[in-house]
Amino acid sequence: MPAHPETRIGHVHLKVADLERAVRFYRDVLGFEVTQYFGQSAAFLSVGGYHHHIGLNTWESRGGAAPPHGTTGLYHAAILFPSRLELARAVKRVLAAGVSLTGASDHGVSEAVYLQDPDGNGLELYVDRPRSAWPFVNGELRMGTAPLDLAGLLALADQPDAP
Repeated sequence: MPAHPETRIGHVHLKVADLERAVRFYRDVLGFEVTQYFGQSAAFLSVGGYHHHIGLNTWESRGGAAPPHGTTGLYHAAILFPSRLELARAVKRVLAAGVSLTGASDHGVSEAVYLQDPDGNGLELYVDRPRSAWPFVNGELRMGTAPLDLAGLLALADQPDAP
């Protein structure tokens, strides 16, 4: 029996080497707000007043190194933005902070940019297209990986909010 269709993934909890470095990235670069510290070993961050979307801890990883390429683990955590404008603003903040993108793709159903946090955890920042614009062929969804018009996306970043 499948899970209920309104089931969602609620948060991601990441092992990090340096708690304050990780908090600065998620707070100052991505714009999340710290909702709580758990001593000096964990922090919880969110947007919109939720208890937490991201948990960061050093319980098993203080001073540790990122896992080497080619090993198992988290591929990436995906952060869904409510609009193309908000995605553009987030990408602009990321680039202004000197964070390199590892990729940028148009998947047909969404537009996404990829990067790594300071601990090497993969992140996808993305916006979904309306379902009516998804690429269906003969009733079958055909997602893909085409180049993203990053310049076009970034051109939106300085637009004012809609009234």
